[in-house]
Amino acid sequence: MKKRYWLAGGFALTGAAVAAHRLTRPRALDWQAHADHLHHADRSRFVEVDGVRVHYQEAGERGAPVLVLVHGFLVSNFVWRDVLVPLAERGFHVVAPDLVGFGFSDKPADAEYTVDAQARMIVRLLDELEIGRATLVGSSYGGAVAATVALEHPERVARLVLVGAVCNDNLKRHPVLRLVATRAVGDVLSPPLLDLRYFLRRKLGRFDRAADGDRLRAEQKVRGRHLPLRAADTQRAMLNTLRRWSAARVTRDAHLLRPPTLLVWGEDDEDTPLGDGQTLHRLIPGSRLLVFPGVGHLPQEEVPQAFTEVVAEFLKTVTSDE
Repeated sequence: MKKRYWLAGGFALTGAAVAAHRLTRPRALDWQAHADHLHHADRSRFVEVDGVRVHYQEAGERGAPVLVLVHGFLVSNFVWRDVLVPLAERGFHVVAPDLVGFGFSDKPADAEYTVDAQARMIVRLLDELEIGRATLVGSSYGGAVAATVALEHPERVARLVLVGAVCNDNLKRHPVLRLVATRAVGDVLSPPLLDLRYFLRRKLGRFDRAADGDRLRAEQKVRGRHLPLRAADTQRAMLNTLRRWSAARVTRDAHLLRPPTLLVWGEDDEDTPLGDGQTLHRLIPGSRLLVFPGVGHLPQEEVPQAFTEVVAEFLKTVTSDE
């Protein structure tokens, strides 16, 4: 009998905690309210793309070759903060948008939240910014988006850099993500899970080591990632993205990719294993594969200086038909 009471009490407390979280989380992010604490806030811009307000940051001279940096799932353009300016200093006009539903871009309840829809947004963003052709640098889920743009609109893509790119639907098999993607259960559990800094600190542990034990920098990275994840509209967008996940086309049609392509992978990537990069390397005509030893899923954060040098060197030595 006591065990039953303890279980009932535990469920009640859990339910109360979840309810309290849902009531106290912010409904949406206000860029103005957080601008003083953001990375490169002075470089932030907003543009309307098909009725949706899109946040992006830019650096470098207009008229220089354009790089568009496309972030992945559960993050924002925050992941590019350490390479945005260094890439610009190497002679590029760098644009780093927040995908629809992420960061400080709008998160409409009725948006499609698919790889194809995000790819269309990138093309329309180029239109709005009067950019005819660009090099796309896509990380993780953003790699699937960048590859899809190159498949659908090859005339708009000068070169392609895929960083730990999602190229299949294997992530959907992860037990936690399968649970979160479940309709009723995910709606209840995902908000408090996304709001746990503990998981972010574990994920970013290697960044702490990479920064020679600089815990302040590591905590800033946790805070920068954590901020967007707290908002109710972000959590809804994340769930919709996960439930509509479909990236198998990237591998299936990889042989059709024509832009000069660099594949950048971390040897210790647990999210998109190196085997995925090796598969793409075999399939994409003329592609190059560069592997960072001892690096995980986000080399642009773990080894930003080396990442910048590798990408800049590739872009300056590999020509396209532009």
